[in-house]
Amino acid sequence: MEINIIDIFRNVNFWSPFLAWMIAQLTKMLNAFLKTKKMDFRYIVSTGGMPSAHSAMVTGLATSIGVNCGFKSPIFALSMAFALLTMFDASTVRRAAGEQARLLNEMVDELFKQHRFSEVKLAELLGHTRLEVFLGMIIGIFVALIVNSLTTSMYSP
Repeated sequence: MEINIIDIFRNVNFWSPFLAWMIAQLTKMLNAFLKTKKMDFRYIVSTGGMPSAHSAMVTGLATSIGVNCGFKSPIFALSMAFALLTMFDASTVRRAAGEQARLLNEMVDELFKQHRFSEVKLAELLGHTRLEVFLGMIIGIFVALIVNSLTTSMYSP
């Protein structure tokens, strides 16, 4: 079996989740720009916020695998379990960590006002609300369906 690393870039199951993630991240950047009127490219790699890029990516992957391998296939079941676990984690565990970071930052602010203390802050935007996860999931599904339909039409006679 010949291994060609370039083949990954010809794989619709790579492009569907990647483009879903990119669209979600660009949406975050656009939302921030509309609020602040400043372009902040850090949103391309940020966590948390609206919509969930994690959800977009894993549902883009699961949808693409379902379209290409069948929704009854074991690989789809695996990718679906991975997507559900990722979305659950984003909306619970990581969300709770973000809330703890917010509370610790408030405590640091109070201590800083009273005493000399480092002003280093923790990242608060770690997890997602259920709405952010849901909208990320919708983006992932639609992007995967579009990418797969475009890919199919490009290779059809």
